[in-house]
Amino acid sequence: MFDAVAHAVSALLGQAQTWLFVTLEQPLLYQLHLMDYDDLAYDATLWFVAGAAQILAVYAVLRPLEAWRPIERWPDRKAARVDVIYTLINRLGLVSLVFFLALQPAFDNLQEWLRLHGVVNLNLDELLPGMRTHPLLGFLIYLVALDFAGYWYHRWQHQFQWWWELHAVHHSQRQLTLWADDRGHLLDDTLQAAFFAALALAIGVPPNQFVLLAMLGGALQSLQHANVRMDFGRLGERLLVSPRFHRLHHAVGYGHELGHGNRARLYGCNFGILFPWWDLLFHSADFMTPTQPTGVRAQLPPPEGQGVDYGQGFWAQQWLGLLRMAVRIRNARISARRSRPEVSGV
Repeated sequence: MFDAVAHAVSALLGQAQTWLFVTLEQPLLYQLHLMDYDDLAYDATLWFVAGAAQILAVYAVLRPLEAWRPIERWPDRKAARVDVIYTLINRLGLVSLVFFLALQPAFDNLQEWLRLHGVVNLNLDELLPGMRTHPLLGFLIYLVALDFAGYWYHRWQHQFQWWWELHAVHHSQRQLTLWADDRGHLLDDTLQAAFFAALALAIGVPPNQFVLLAMLGGALQSLQHANVRMDFGRLGERLLVSPRFHRLHHAVGYGHELGHGNRARLYGCNFGILFPWWDLLFHSADFMTPTQPTGVRAQLPPPEGQGVDYGQGFWAQQWLGLLRMAVRIRNARISARRSRPEVSGV
C-alpha cells in the first residue's frame, strides 16, 4: 500500500517536473546558452514542484485553523509577513540550488576522497535487508534516523554561541504562524542542507524517499509553528511534537535560557524536530510549563532585555545575524588569548 502511494506521488511530481522543465526551463536555458546546467535545472525543478504542492496543501489546512482557534491575536500581522519570503525561498528549492552551486564540487571531492581511503557509505538497507522488501519499514527507519540527527543538530545550534546568533533569526519572530518554520539565516540553511544531504547519502536514503521525507517533515513543522491552540493529549504529546510543545521551545526564558523558569536544561528545551522521544531520552523535555510569549530575551527593551535589533525586513535580519556571529567569534578569540598562560623568558 505504502509503495503504491509513494510511487503515485512520485509519478505525479515527476510528470509536473518534466512538463515544467520541457515547457519553460529548457527553452530558456537554450536561449541563454546555459544548457550545461540542464541536469541541475531538472533536479531543482523537482524540489520546486514538491515545495509548491506542499505550500498549497499546508496553507489550505492550517490557515483556517489559525483563524478558528488562534493562540494569539495581533492587531497587525506585518511582522509575520516576512516569513512568507523565507518559506518561498526554502520550500521552492532555492537553498538547495545554492547548495548545489556552491558546495556540490567540494561535496563530490569529499566523497571521492573517502572512497579512495576505503570509507564506504553506511547504507541501512544493507544492514537491515527487510527494508528492501518493505518500503514502509524503510521509510520509517530513515525518518527516525534523520530525526535523531535533527535533534542533535538543533541542540548544537543553541549550544555554540556563534551558531546561535544565526539560529536566533528563527527565534526572533514573536508572531509564530504556519510560515515561521522556514524563517532562518541563509548561511544556517545552507549548512543544514549540506549536513542532511551528506547524512542521507551516507545512510542510503533513496532519492524519491528523500523528497517524500522532506515534504512530510516540512508539513509537520509548519503545523508546529502554526498559531493554533492545539495539543495532542497526554500520550500524543509524547509521540509527536505538537504546536504547544514546540511553542515553548520558542518562548522567552525557556527556548534558549536557563534561570528564568526553564524546567529543562541549559540552552533551552524541546529541541525535537518531529518526535519528542529524544527530548525525553536526553532530559530536555518540558511538558508542564503553560504557553508563554515567544521571541529572544535580548530583543526585549530594558530592563527585561537589552533592546537588541534583530531586524524587521529580510535583508536586515540576514545582515544583523552575520554581525552578531562575527562579534561572538571575535569575543571568543579575545577571551581565548587572555586565558593563555604567559610564557616568561629565562
